[in-house]
Amino acid sequence: MPRPNKLVLSRRAVDALPVAGREALFWDRDLTGFGVRVHPSGSKVYMVQTRARGKTRRVTIGRHGVWTPERARREAGRLLASLKAGETPRRPGEDSPSANGPTIAEMAERYMTEHVAVRCKPTTQRGCRHILDKFLLPKFGALRLSEVTPDHVAALHYRMRDKPVMANQTVSLLSRLFYTAAKSGEAPAGGNPCRFIQKYPTRGRERFLSEQEFDRLGRVLAELETAGTVSASAAGALRLLMLTGCRRNEVATLKWEHVDLEHDELRLRDAKTGARAVPLSPAAKQVLTALPRRPGNPWVFPGRVRGTRLRTLNVSWQVVRKEAGLEDVRLHDLRHSFASRALALGESLPMIGKLLGHTQVQTTARYAHLGRHSVKVAAARIADSLEADMDTPPEVAAVQ
Repeated sequence: MPRPNKLVLSRRAVDALPVAGREALFWDRDLTGFGVRVHPSGSKVYMVQTRARGKTRRVTIGRHGVWTPERARREAGRLLASLKAGETPRRPGEDSPSANGPTIAEMAERYMTEHVAVRCKPTTQRGCRHILDKFLLPKFGALRLSEVTPDHVAALHYRMRDKPVMANQTVSLLSRLFYTAAKSGEAPAGGNPCRFIQKYPTRGRERFLSEQEFDRLGRVLAELETAGTVSASAAGALRLLMLTGCRRNEVATLKWEHVDLEHDELRLRDAKTGARAVPLSPAAKQVLTALPRRPGNPWVFPGRVRGTRLRTLNVSWQVVRKEAGLEDVRLHDLRHSFASRALALGESLPMIGKLLGHTQVQTTARYAHLGRHSVKVAAARIADSLEADMDTPPEVAAVQ
């Protein structure tokens, strides 16, 4: 017969309990009947078990992290005494406002309805819904806010370690649900369990096309369009992305009513950062002028089905970048490359921010290192020129 798992249930001891592929019970050495159940998910739950009137009775106290071992032990003593006296004990937390508070699923729907649907763009709404449906609700949906512990969150975050950006976004969204609950006075006594989670470090990708790569990209795009491999609609959209630095969705959802060729600008009413005007260079204007307008279709870049718009550029872009030997270049890198070229030509960061539609200086500041590189190149060029003069012999300088 295996020996029961017995130890003194202190905070350090419970934190160190192993997580296995099946549920395990560990009992307190000092208080008989007081124990902690460790789930395969990583959550640890305090409980009591005893025999009363010939029957085994088990009552859950609460999750480790929300309950400390000391508080759980005191509650266990009360429950055990009540059970042995034949009473029906009051369950832990029954007199707590958070015990009957909203579930994660209920709070998520409230957050989506009252905040996301009102304040966020459709792409953000879809992103939040994806995280909820795929990662949060399947695991936490039925739990009440007071039942979600740091162990729950840490276990989910760890399971998603192979996709660190999504893991961090998932924890951030869960944290916003607790913040929303706090504003309405429904936050659990244990506070926000997400505050204990250390986010995975992520590094933004930076890929900027060189002059030679732009030349190759333009040539390949023209060849594929002529061959019919890439539609004229997709080719025009890709060219406009390169020539304006616009976001993909700003170009994909562009309507002719937003195009003002007389004043050489696009008037975007619902861009990511709000309404903005995008100046059109002669080259960008020529791209738009060359596009045919389909009767009854308001979209600048129409789809294959009558009256629709181009739904995605991903398929066409994959064909183009593979043919051009630029398989590591993303569509969004065309926007980065626009900013990089602007800096190389001497434009200031505030001007580039205005061109890209940034509302915060910090967003444009990510390109500052490119500006420092240009300054270093200029400094090296000037120094080389001065060094050449300094090394010139006096008699040669006099002749000159």
